[in-house]
Amino acid sequence: MKQAKVYRMVMDEHICPYGLKTVDLLKREGFEIDDNHLTSREETDAFKEKHDVETTPQTFIDGKRIGGYDDLREHFGKSRSQPEEGETSYQPVIAILGVAFLLGLAISWYVFDTVFTIQAIEWFVSLSMALLAIQKLQDMRSFSTMFLNYDLLAQRWVRYGFVYPFGEALAGILMVAHALPIISVPVAMFIGTVGAVSVFKAVYIDKRELRCACVGGSSNVPLGFVSLTENLFMIGMGLWMGAKALGWITL
Repeated sequence: MKQAKVYRMVMDEHICPYGLKTVDLLKREGFEIDDNHLTSREETDAFKEKHDVETTPQTFIDGKRIGGYDDLREHFGKSRSQPEEGETSYQPVIAILGVAFLLGLAISWYVFDTVFTIQAIEWFVSLSMALLAIQKLQDMRSFSTMFLNYDLLAQRWVRYGFVYPFGEALAGILMVAHALPIISVPVAMFIGTVGAVSVFKAVYIDKRELRCACVGGSSNVPLGFVSLTENLFMIGMGLWMGAKALGWITL
């Protein structure tokens, strides 16, 4: 059986989570593990100095040091557990849109006893708006700073970067309830149109490579298709809900 030796921190006040992940990964890869616990800060520091490493856990296979948890994942041909600084990741967007889509279906199922309704799509879009707004509202300063890189209105009126998330949340929440279209429709249309024009200019005319603030100020999502789609969703939803409010569309 394949064997590996692991050194990880296991103290009364702290058990290293990456150590637990390392042991689990090795077991799933079919290794028998010689699990060595570093039970004090002094023991851990002595280990780091001896092997000239900065972090634990450390894994050794066939006497060769593989490294920490991410190094072990790469050794087995897996992606790193955390994207490196500046590395593109669409995971936040996929998670938000995926959950919003399933929530839309769930509400439709509860209300209409079927997921196959136009309202399911309406709820998907409006819930997506609300969930994306939450991401921005978590750290508005970081969002507004990133937003200033490309939004044309925010560059003229800096405070718009603080207004935008509230407008998106308000429009999304009202559209979930199908309430007050006199407010939700113009808000969605306005911020969606300004956003779409700003993204299109920055990406497709000026050819700038920027990060998208659509899922908050700490995201590594590149500005482009995702942010443009978010704004087009708002424009389309505004047109749709406005047409329903005016009686042009009846279901």
